[in-house]
Amino acid sequence: MEMKQTAANRLRFNDIGFRLITIPLCGIAIPIITGMVNTSGMSHWQIKLSFLYTIGIAWIIFEGNRFLSNTLRSYFDWHNKPWHKIIALLIVHPTYTVPVSGLLLISWYLVFRDGAIDWPVVRLATAVILVCVIFIVHIYETVFLVKEAESESILRAEMDKARVQAELDALKNQIDPHFMFNSLNTLSSMIAHDPDKAVAFNENLADVYRYILHGKSRDLVLLEEELSFLDDYLSLMKIRFGDAIAFTMKVPDAVRRQYLIPPITLQIPAENAIKHNEFSTDDPLQLKLDWKKDGRLVFSNNYHPKELLRPSSGIGLENLINRYRLLTGRDIAVRNDRQFFSVEFPLIPVQS
Repeated sequence: MEMKQTAANRLRFNDIGFRLITIPLCGIAIPIITGMVNTSGMSHWQIKLSFLYTIGIAWIIFEGNRFLSNTLRSYFDWHNKPWHKIIALLIVHPTYTVPVSGLLLISWYLVFRDGAIDWPVVRLATAVILVCVIFIVHIYETVFLVKEAESESILRAEMDKARVQAELDALKNQIDPHFMFNSLNTLSSMIAHDPDKAVAFNENLADVYRYILHGKSRDLVLLEEELSFLDDYLSLMKIRFGDAIAFTMKVPDAVRRQYLIPPITLQIPAENAIKHNEFSTDDPLQLKLDWKKDGRLVFSNNYHPKELLRPSSGIGLENLINRYRLLTGRDIAVRNDRQFFSVEFPLIPVQS
């Protein structure tokens, strides 16, 4: 109940202008149309007071029905209980309008006609008031139905956005342990066999991880920044593997500041290639990054899969695919022809 009342309050709109026009208009027009107020034979002040009284009647009827509509909206809505809503409207509004209108109209005759009640006019005016009430309630319900649909659409969009953001945050948070686990294993191995190389590796690791921490707060970065990070990361790998890794990059300088890419994108296929392939100084791992004129990057490596003690989870690449789709709305293309493994990235042009 409390949630429904909160929703109803949120949907209320500013109808002051409508009320300021409608109430006096009904209070003057209905008595004239029904012949209840006959200005002939009435003094100037009697006419004024008479219409002021009928405007008061219109205000009581209008505000009472407005209150009833707002109350019913807290209990019933058109989407979940449409028939309950219709029945409630058909019962509640006439039940209030007819007796209250009749009593107020009779009181008008007692004040301005010395008790000479014209019953046909009272019945006609009551009927006209009821028709006006039904028409105005219809207007209000239509407006609220439209606003409720808009509100639900906005709420649904906000919930979808929150869900996507939560998924994205979860995917971003997976990057750190995934990368750090592999790097710390490497560093642990180096400390025992080559302490000097371990020191250099640790310094480079700090630079790379600084970029990762900074990248978590951004959805997109300039391609130039990501390429610089990839170069730093592969320099880190060369400390460990030396000439067993070869890297060539063919990306024109002119386009590096013209496109955006999610941060920490290119490191994933490079890390996967190093992790899952056999390579040596005599048969190095060939890593290539090529630019395509239609705004795509293709990261590829020669394919010599190593035998792993346990199957790969594929978390890194799956994470990248999901994160890329959430951030750019575009899909990464992964290809493996058993000779070369490639990952194709559609880039986002910088808006001028």
